[in-house]
Amino acid sequence: MNWIFFALFSAITAALVAIFGKMGIDHVDITLATTIRVIIMALLLIMISILSGKFQLLNTIDNKALGYIFLAGISGALSWLAYFLALKLGPASGVAALDRLSVVFVLIFSILFLAEELTLFKLLGAILITIGAILMIL
Repeated sequence: MNWIFFALFSAITAALVAIFGKMGIDHVDITLATTIRVIIMALLLIMISILSGKFQLLNTIDNKALGYIFLAGISGALSWLAYFLALKLGPASGVAALDRLSVVFVLIFSILFLAEELTLFKLLGAILITIGAILMIL
């Protein structure tokens, strides 16, 4: 399938995280809410991995890849904690807009760490995303 479909599906489900998260965390501790979310995500992904036979591939992951996956897990957990705290304190639309600045940070990090090329269109896109995020919180 086309990666664009999955990227758009990701955006839609990420938007629902903001909506459902905002609705569910009003009188709930952020750490506990994030922990419950992670447990639900882990259970769903374990079921999908079992049903699709992916667990047999565990021995194909080398230590370097495992290290980066570990760091991605730590980054994701910290991101979710901060996201839920921001949702508790602020408007969902503003929190989501600022969270989507991750696209701009991915561009910067991909240039620094992955040697990706900065093009005029990428720079313009990053500028427009930043302007859009600022406008969404005003």
